[in-house]
Amino acid sequence: MLLAMGILSALLALVGISILVIVHESGHYLVAKAFGMRVETYSIGLGPTLFKHQPEGSPTTFQVAAIPFLAYVQIAGMNPFEDIDHEDPALFPNKGLFARIMVIFAGPLANYLFASIVVFFLALSGHFQQVVAPVEIAEVQEDSAAEQAGLRVGDQIIEANGEEIEDFAELIAATSPRAGESTEYVVLRDGRRLAPISITPRDVDGRGVIGVVPLRGPAYQDLGSAAYAAVLLPYNLTMLQIDGIGDMIRRRTSEGLVGPVGMFKETRRRAEKGASELLQMLVMLSVALGLFNLLPFPALDGGRLLFLVYELITRRRPNPKVEAAIHTVGILFLLGVLVLVTFRDSMS
Repeated sequence: MLLAMGILSALLALVGISILVIVHESGHYLVAKAFGMRVETYSIGLGPTLFKHQPEGSPTTFQVAAIPFLAYVQIAGMNPFEDIDHEDPALFPNKGLFARIMVIFAGPLANYLFASIVVFFLALSGHFQQVVAPVEIAEVQEDSAAEQAGLRVGDQIIEANGEEIEDFAELIAATSPRAGESTEYVVLRDGRRLAPISITPRDVDGRGVIGVVPLRGPAYQDLGSAAYAAVLLPYNLTMLQIDGIGDMIRRRTSEGLVGPVGMFKETRRRAEKGASELLQMLVMLSVALGLFNLLPFPALDGGRLLFLVYELITRRRPNPKVEAAIHTVGILFLLGVLVLVTFRDSMS
């Protein structure tokens, strides 16, 4: 029975992560089609092709490959080394600047829309709750830094590292960069302000964690509140992830990076706890995927948008072969990081 549940949770995790990839590439695909571009290949996965199909009358070959964590959409004319027929209106470079920007931006946007939609329906079903402000502790995890420091259920954390804390997102933002560093927290207990308590957050996947669970208020169950949560949560997650990226840069560490193996492990762990936990994990991963692709780095959507912004400002197109060379270097760098992070995740 336990083996069957383990296999099921692993399959759900694999399907969940694959869905995020499909959502991202579908954003590129649908907007490219909307602007009349010819999409030649829609591939879920990389490596050897397991299945492919080209509908009658369609220029697109849909395929599934062996490695499901990555995917791509091949739009005609995007390869700078192919011959471009400047009279063919279906080619990517022959479209207007706005159309090209929207096609590139559509992938990350699709991930954010997916996250918002999932949060909206989780909220309506009563599986997404407000965090009470200020942060009131509903649970102190066993053998955590918070427990060792003497924090109790019912305590309210009002300051961390000299910063006022108004909600749980702010507590995470103040704590995450402080792994292994003594940090002062100010607590209200029974309405009385205690002297600052020194806690050293523990390093968990490159983030500082003290081990408290916040008290949550009533679930969002009306349309207005659910819509508010659908906008607010992806925004808060984005801000937290930006803080995490900034912290990794400041500390010159890659400890916060998680590769496909790490994502799979955590998603499988959440799947074992139930559908709601799995969906909340997919929300976090979808926002992370959207944000990561918007980073202004070669080979990512953000890097391609950077070249399009250059064109917008200068009214000149960058040299396509120079741009391709820069993206190639970016791809090689990202693949190297992916291999290293995957190896680290596999060993942990």
